[in-house]
Amino acid sequence: MEKLRKIIHTMIPEYSMIPLIFAVTFNLAVYGGARMIAGEWPHHNIEGSLDRLIPFWPPTVVIYLGCYLFWIVNYILIGRQGKKEVCRFFAADFLSRVVCLICYLAYPTTNTRPVVEPEGFWNQVVIFLYSIDAADNLFPSIHCLVSWFCYIGLRGKKNIPLWYRAASCLMALLVCISTLTTKQHVIPDVIGGIFLAEICFLVAGNKKIWETYEKILNKINGKLLSKGRKR
Repeated sequence: MEKLRKIIHTMIPEYSMIPLIFAVTFNLAVYGGARMIAGEWPHHNIEGSLDRLIPFWPPTVVIYLGCYLFWIVNYILIGRQGKKEVCRFFAADFLSRVVCLICYLAYPTTNTRPVVEPEGFWNQVVIFLYSIDAADNLFPSIHCLVSWFCYIGLRGKKNIPLWYRAASCLMALLVCISTLTTKQHVIPDVIGGIFLAEICFLVAGNKKIWETYEKILNKINGKLLSKGRKR
């Protein structure tokens, strides 16, 4: 256990552990909580004519599902930045989920999913995806939101190779496209996710915002350290 702890601390600075854990926990709470509360409420379909022109392409489900690895890697890379950058990013991440929760409760949305024939491997994967993920919590798209955060969190960071920053932008765009070609989302969901990420990141750049996050983080870390010493 001690060796594992040392490896983790080598990969992730101590001040980033709580933000990373809280980001995952709060994201799950928002997504699952909104579904529990508003699951039976009337949902609005904001699908437009442009959405109906986008073809359903099952193989792109590999991007839609594979992006979770992209999220893990990039959030860890973002967590390895300086403390100020970490506090700004995860303050933005938190604000975005609060807005998502408000949207999911104030204006629940849904879409029209295609009837998928059971023949073919990718069709089977899509059918499985549809079975575990109801057509709700759509606007804004958390898939697009988090993927875009993965890009802007590294954007302009000279300690990250240019090719990887470019690859992160490309991957974020591919994830956005995959949400449309798997018919998991519609165009307004994608635009909303990207726009929300940019706005929250901009707002969190305010010194009062990220410093407030830093103060809360310092208090939590201080309490955890004091408990560890008592043991």
